[in-house]
Amino acid sequence: MVTSFRRIAFLFVVLAVLSPALSAQAQKQASSGNVPITTVVTALGPKYTAPPVISQSDVSVYSGKDKQNVIAWVPAQGDKANLELAIVIDDSDRIDIGNQISDITSFIKSQPKSCGVAVFYASNGTVQAASQFSTDHEAVAKSVRLPLGRTAAYSSIYLSLMDLIKRWPVTGARREVLLMADGIDRFRGDPFSPDVDTTIERAQKAGVMIHTLYASGIGAFSRNMFQVNYGQSNLAKMADGTGGEAFFQGLQTPISFAPFLEQLNVVLNNQYWLKFETPRSKKKNGEMRSIRVRTEQKDVDLSNATRVFVPGGGSE
Repeated sequence: MVTSFRRIAFLFVVLAVLSPALSAQAQKQASSGNVPITTVVTALGPKYTAPPVISQSDVSVYSGKDKQNVIAWVPAQGDKANLELAIVIDDSDRIDIGNQISDITSFIKSQPKSCGVAVFYASNGTVQAASQFSTDHEAVAKSVRLPLGRTAAYSSIYLSLMDLIKRWPVTGARREVLLMADGIDRFRGDPFSPDVDTTIERAQKAGVMIHTLYASGIGAFSRNMFQVNYGQSNLAKMADGTGGEAFFQGLQTPISFAPFLEQLNVVLNNQYWLKFETPRSKKKNGEMRSIRVRTEQKDVDLSNATRVFVPGGGSE
């Protein structure tokens, strides 16, 4: 009987010693099925005001009903402030956008040294650089010109954006677009253009945030209120899907871009790098996965890409 008690006691001792090691091993095995994902989140107070300080413990990330493990929540400030901002102007815009050229150039000059700005003109399904990314904002501002006010054979702002995203190298900086266009797909002539969703997915996969500012275009499409309304809906959908902001003032080019560009500056100055863990995709080539970022902070609105790319296979 005494021997049996001794054996039982010995087993309890062994289990007590091994349990932490077994638990650590189990956690390691569980963690090995996860991958880290990094994305940019904008935090705003009411009416485009700066929010209160938000800590990592204030933020939750969900994929479906599953809560994800937040690894880091870092303000895009200081050595984490680097931003590449591509200003894309559709050459199909009306030339009366020239009334707002001074607003655009003032906005470029107002950017901090941590922001590299480039100006592109969209035409024929591609983008042409008026200036490359540079922190010499005075020089970049001088490259802004009037749009040509014409359409080309492949006039689709969505094909042009996909061209920009494809050629945009990853540098570790935030990558964001300010698009000035009417959102109408003149190439396909279809208000329900499938290229809208494709553009959103490619931007999400590349980690590119797209902000849109409505500007009236040329041609018969721009006089068709059905097309104009869907063009604006496309711009709003693209901004929402990538975590950006969509700016409108009725169905015409705003009298002044300045108020909207001031709001965009508030957006750019109140962003965070979010890093979280999520289960690796079971698909070999990875997948796009929906996420929601939430906070319990009062009067704080968080916006981010609605989906992120989650790698699969055996590599990250």
